[in-house]
Amino acid sequence: MTSAPIVVHRLSPSGGRRVTARARDVEQILGVAYNDRDVLEFLRRVGIDDPAPLLDQPHWVEWRGGRPHQWATAS
Repeated sequence: MTSAPIVVHRLSPSGGRRVTARARDVEQILGVAYNDRDVLEFLRRVGIDDPAPLLDQPHWVEWRGGRPHQWATAS
């Protein structure tokens, strides 16, 4: 289990990456993101006023199954 409360999961075959958040040991799916803007919007919706600086902080966001900010599969 990760210590980061936000996880951007691996790219799905149909596109997009699932984004989850954990609080009080409960994981919640925030949505499927297709770009960084989507992730930022999900985080704003859960009450994080300025989420942009968090995306590159591993203790806040764990990027799984690919590089951070990767939204397309390699051709």
